[in-house]
Amino acid sequence: MTLSTRRSLRIPAELDHVADVRELVRVVAGACDAPKPCMDDLVQAVDEAATNVILHGYRGEPGWIDVAAERVDDRVVVTVTDEAPSFDPTRVPEPDLSIPPEHRRPGGMGIHLIREATDRLEYEPRPGGGNILTLDRRLDPRPKEERS
Repeated sequence: MTLSTRRSLRIPAELDHVADVRELVRVVAGACDAPKPCMDDLVQAVDEAATNVILHGYRGEPGWIDVAAERVDDRVVVTVTDEAPSFDPTRVPEPDLSIPPEHRRPGGMGIHLIREATDRLEYEPRPGGGNILTLDRRLDPRPKEERS
């Protein structure tokens, strides 16, 4: 019998609670025997996603974020759900990396980092308002460009 690796939590939309999200991802990835590069990628991606919801979605207003993580076949799948105003990060264009960082406007790299750290980034509007973001990462230690 295989034990379930599914874990979930709800946090208030406050930066102080993002550490709880990172810990949830570490626990699930660890239970899946995820290689360290896979775990690090997932932790970074989910941290960026939750932080973006707090800073840009709720903009300091009260709210909540639900995070669920589980193993599905050879992947760890993480779902981030909120009721902040709708925002589809999959429609955000890639940043122009040919421009040196000191000449780019601040910010705008979070979604890029999420894309680079995961194998899939999927968005759907939450029924009743809000957002559902699904991220997944194969249990493979190789960098993304080698996994494709």
